[in-house]
Amino acid sequence: MSKRSNQDTPTEESVRAAVHAWFEQAWNPDLSLIEWRERLVDAGWAVPSWSTDWFGLGLPAWADRTAHAAIRDAGGVAVPLGGGFGLAAPTMYDHASDELKASFLRDTLTGALTWCQLFSEPGAGSDLAGLQATAVRDGDQWIVNGQKVWNTSADHADMGILVARSDWDAPKHRGLTYFLLDMHQPGVDVRPIRQMNEHSSFNEVFLNDVSIPHEHVVGEVGGGWAAARGTLAHERSYATSREAKFAAQASGRVVDEARVEAAEYNRTYVWYPQRQGRLDLVVERAQSTGRSDDPVLRDEMAAAISFHRAADWTAKRARASRELGRSPGSEGSIGKLALSEVARRSNSVHSMISGANGMLAETDDPTDAVVAEVLVSTPAQSIAGGTDEIQHNILGETVLGLPREPAPDRGLPFRQVNR
Repeated sequence: MSKRSNQDTPTEESVRAAVHAWFEQAWNPDLSLIEWRERLVDAGWAVPSWSTDWFGLGLPAWADRTAHAAIRDAGGVAVPLGGGFGLAAPTMYDHASDELKASFLRDTLTGALTWCQLFSEPGAGSDLAGLQATAVRDGDQWIVNGQKVWNTSADHADMGILVARSDWDAPKHRGLTYFLLDMHQPGVDVRPIRQMNEHSSFNEVFLNDVSIPHEHVVGEVGGGWAAARGTLAHERSYATSREAKFAAQASGRVVDEARVEAAEYNRTYVWYPQRQGRLDLVVERAQSTGRSDDPVLRDEMAAAISFHRAADWTAKRARASRELGRSPGSEGSIGKLALSEVARRSNSVHSMISGANGMLAETDDPTDAVVAEVLVSTPAQSIAGGTDEIQHNILGETVLGLPREPAPDRGLPFRQVNR
């Protein structure tokens, strides 16, 4: 398969065959990781579903996952982990000018540029459109002031995707602008946040007279809400995969650097399995503590495990829909709600099994520490990435056709909104 896709309808088998044929010619394990990914991007196999104008091959959406799996199976390394490839790149592809794409897309796809997301604020989390970080235009520059919070990877990111208020006289959804921000410039102050589970995965970011070139606006001035919703849709559809896979035979400098990259990246997310509830531990825990014959506990365990399996099927249907080329939609909200419910049910079952020991981080059983972390981590699951309440609103309005909730500030200039 050349840089331009075949006239014949592609199949998974034909895509895998094309990837393997290219890989045999292109693979050099002695390259640096960036050099290898430059070859991958330039050949179109990093994002084969994108257009041929922008590093793709014009293939169906499912071809991305198929190509990446084929490369890993052959002993190679696929695309970078995280929000650069999963959030910033697709948002730029969908909404940015050709000039911005030319400046940032290639280095984002190779991982040469790392990214963070600067959306939420202390007073604008679930109601993101109520954000108050201010962008004022000064000639060819925008001057930004404000505070962002819950910003993963902001402490080491090169760039940030930022939404700020550029027009206080427009209604809150229409006065926002989406920017690309250089995180290394003066005026960007990043501070880690200590969580109740003793991790510091997130940061707060203070922006003090930060300067952003006008050409770094994504989409239209005042049209940032549309681009932000696109980013959130990718986030809720699990675009930011945190799983790195390597074939057993994989070796060489490329692979070594990719393993280091993955280990460094995943250090931030070491507690995320606990955030999701660690349902995988409940059966063994019930057996080891002698509680497996408790009929009430058995019912709760069965209900939690059954719900998790049903939610996994729903998530697989959502992935299949994306691979058919459909835009992210309400299935992301369904998946988000399902993960929150799995976390809550897991928390409840672990509490029933462990009793008071669930409060102890240090006991003779090292698994007790894991469970203790589960119990203080699972509340985050229903908050991160959009609260459960927001997901219910999205589903009520977009799927069930329910009327929107009353909003007395709708249509008002944002400066008149009671904040």
